[in-house]
Amino acid sequence: VGAEWAEGPPEAAAPRSPCGWSKDYVVLGCRGVWYRILSLLPAMQPWHYTLKQISGRFGSSVLSYFLFLKMLLMYNIFSFLILLVFVVALQAAYPPASASPQPFTGLELLTGAGYFTHSLLYYGYYSNVTLNDPCASSPNGSAYSLTAPRLPYNMPLAYMFSVGVSFLITGVLLMYSMSHSFGESYRVGGSAGDLAIKVFCAWDFKVIQKRSVKLQCENICTQLKELLAEQQSRSRSLSLCQRLGHSAVLLLAWALSLSTVLGCVLAVHYFSEHMHAMVVLGLLCYHWLSRRVVCSTEECWETCVGQDLYRFVVMDFIFTLLDTLFGELVWRLILEKRLKRKQRPEFDIARNVLELIYGQTLTWLGVLFAPLLPAVQTLKLLLLFYIKKTSLMQNCQSPSKPWQASRMNTIFITLLCFPSFLGTAIFLSYTIWSVRPSETCGPFQGLETIYKSGKTWVQVLEKSNPNITWLAWVHQHLVENTFLLFFMAGGLLAVIYFNIQVVGGQQRIIRLLKEQIANEGKDKIFLIQKLHSIYELRERRA
Repeated sequence: VGAEWAEGPPEAAAPRSPCGWSKDYVVLGCRGVWYRILSLLPAMQPWHYTLKQISGRFGSSVLSYFLFLKMLLMYNIFSFLILLVFVVALQAAYPPASASPQPFTGLELLTGAGYFTHSLLYYGYYSNVTLNDPCASSPNGSAYSLTAPRLPYNMPLAYMFSVGVSFLITGVLLMYSMSHSFGESYRVGGSAGDLAIKVFCAWDFKVIQKRSVKLQCENICTQLKELLAEQQSRSRSLSLCQRLGHSAVLLLAWALSLSTVLGCVLAVHYFSEHMHAMVVLGLLCYHWLSRRVVCSTEECWETCVGQDLYRFVVMDFIFTLLDTLFGELVWRLILEKRLKRKQRPEFDIARNVLELIYGQTLTWLGVLFAPLLPAVQTLKLLLLFYIKKTSLMQNCQSPSKPWQASRMNTIFITLLCFPSFLGTAIFLSYTIWSVRPSETCGPFQGLETIYKSGKTWVQVLEKSNPNITWLAWVHQHLVENTFLLFFMAGGLLAVIYFNIQVVGGQQRIIRLLKEQIANEGKDKIFLIQKLHSIYELRERRA
């Protein structure tokens, strides 16, 4: 070795040139900056630290409410941006000639009437004339004409397609979220595997700040409690009396609900048949309301529907605030000051989520009649997030029955998708295809239905350019084909059903494999015991 070194050092030990060292330092520096940027990306997400704090102190079940609220916020921002770019901004740039607006008093924020009636908030403000030539309209007041020489920006078509595209993309995102949530809630492993991973591999050794270390400890402890509670609930078997009691409570709840509905139906029938004197009072009351609230024949019924839905959204927010004030803050003060208890009210996840679904249903119903309603819902959800987060930290405690966020999100998205989104889509589809719009206002005035705007636009295209007659064929045989629409909807439902069945099949296979592994372990133990007994018997004989 000495002789080899005497001749000179090896080539690998040759000194590097200054350019080579500088290049290495630059590469290492760029790589360090890139890793630092990647580490900061999660912290740039909205409410990153707040959500981690909620998860650490109250568990993933409470976290699921705030994640659901965040998802609804993204949906509303997306719908608002589509309507803003293609409808609201262009109509604001070319405002229609209308009467002088009423003065703003502040009460409009609650009622949605007055100054807001003739504004971008409602359907009646939007015109049916083209934006680049506001004076060129047909003799009957409609901007549609089969002899139009050019194709300017079509506001009615943009209005209809913006609403339709926002609903379509929202539906696709909901289906994807539901499919992904099913896969997460029934993933391979189960709670036992999660418990072992959480015990041995949960700590992140890169966490060095005192606040982050405390938050990490709280998060791990809360998740261990959730996993243990879920495992105990699975291993706990109900007796026959407990099952009968549970079934009796469900039957009683159904009986009360059905009896309430039946009582309301009978009351309406009784008043309609025997209380003729109430008819006069009802007409007087209707006449008084029609002079103040109910739309007259000169006004847009679409604007009135939008105003009603706006009021529902505002009142839903007000009652949510009252519920937070009296149901959480005042109740905590009563428990601590009067009853001298350290217990706090639990955060009711189910009720709060149903309130979110109700508010989102109102927003989806009102998109056609109030294009800026998603913006109102966005502002409402932003305020609601901070109000609920503050009340949760100051007034509430974790639920007594912890659940994992993945399964809670599956239930929430399923409820949002089928009763809420599907019902709203059916209602708006019926309005677009069958209901006659107002004659004196709105982008669809002068048409039999809103759907006619798309059909008329296709006819204008075909008249202006005979080379695109294929578009009329596509519209007639694909868009107007109700059988195809039902077939696509059925196919979508079939995909969802098969996805659920595949997930269930995977769960059954996992359960059978676990049973097979347990049985093989028992067989090995039995064989080892037999071999041991035979060995002991031979030793005794020897």
